[in-house]
Amino acid sequence: MNKKTTILLVDDHVLVRAGIRSLIRQLKDFVVIAEASNPEEAMQELTLCTPDIVVTDIAMGAGAGSGLDLVRMLKERFPDMAVVILSMHASEELVTEALRLGASAYLLKEAAPAELEIALQAITRHETYLSPAVSTKMIERFVRPANAPQGPLQSLTPRQLQILTMIVDRKGTKEIAFELDLSEKTVAAHRAQIMERVGVRDLVSLVLLAVKHGMVSKVV
Repeated sequence: MNKKTTILLVDDHVLVRAGIRSLIRQLKDFVVIAEASNPEEAMQELTLCTPDIVVTDIAMGAGAGSGLDLVRMLKERFPDMAVVILSMHASEELVTEALRLGASAYLLKEAAPAELEIALQAITRHETYLSPAVSTKMIERFVRPANAPQGPLQSLTPRQLQILTMIVDRKGTKEIAFELDLSEKTVAAHRAQIMERVGVRDLVSLVLLAVKHGMVSKVV
């Protein structure tokens, strides 16, 4: 049996934690091993366990500190621990500060449930993940390598570019899932996000866009 990636869940709302825990329980590769309602409780929990990932809300009760405070403390004591920030806000200032402090992902609470799995999987591959609603400028500044495709495709993550290349090569969802060791549901979620980010509604338009921006020379 493969070892599951362990998670500490931090949010000041019990029902929110219960909802996120329920989502994570459905993911075969991840498990919540501890919970906390604020940064102080989270640091106390870390004296009892050492999770692989901390998933934390960015805004907590008055006087309780914030998710950014927690990232700062975590990186001082556990520099290799990955942190996912949850937020209702997509402001560049918050995203910039979260990434500067060392967060591995910035996920909006309005995101589809499948996006949580995509973010967690990205972190296990030591990648940075930002919700699609976070601006293209932020993605370009913190994620996109210097030689990444230009135009609409520049907003895609390395994993999404990989999947898009396979789609252009006429590979189906099942084949992509097998080759990348992902579930078909995850591949479908990636495909939907790719189409949302580049602003197309069908696979034909997606392939033509990839050709237009130089991913392939022609459609065979």
